[in-house]
Amino acid sequence: MTTDREREAAEMQVLTADECYRLLATQQVGRLGVNAEHYPLILPVNYALDREVIVMRMAPGTKLAAADHANVAFEVDEIDQRTRSGWSVLVRGLAEEVTPAHRAEVIARTHGTGLTTWAPGEHGHWVRLIPQAISGRRIVPGHLLPAFEDAGYL
Repeated sequence: MTTDREREAAEMQVLTADECYRLLATQQVGRLGVNAEHYPLILPVNYALDREVIVMRMAPGTKLAAADHANVAFEVDEIDQRTRSGWSVLVRGLAEEVTPAHRAEVIARTHGTGLTTWAPGEHGHWVRLIPQAISGRRIVPGHLLPAFEDAGYL
């Protein structure tokens, strides 16, 4: 159990944009926030990066329809419950489906990410999220919990 003293020793760090992109590159699954069916929806997606653009593949349906040419939010995090530490990155921007109407270079770069989906089924629609804003936070514990100290990590 974390004490008040341990929480006070923890530190909240604001991440730079470069650090946010570096952290995004370490993961494969994020959450896409869209407005659909009269509600905001938050849905898991596989993704990859094309420089600073987030690339996703989707099946036809609500998610694709709500994301195409829409302002969306995208969030990725990594949390360590044991140490009560972790990070979170939030990207806000414009999503668009990549179609044959795009320049050949954009299509090639998008497909060149090598993004594969985890979920079964047809996911042949490629969507790019062009960031307008990116922010991130990291919680760093003041010190490791006793379980780590007892295990000889310190």
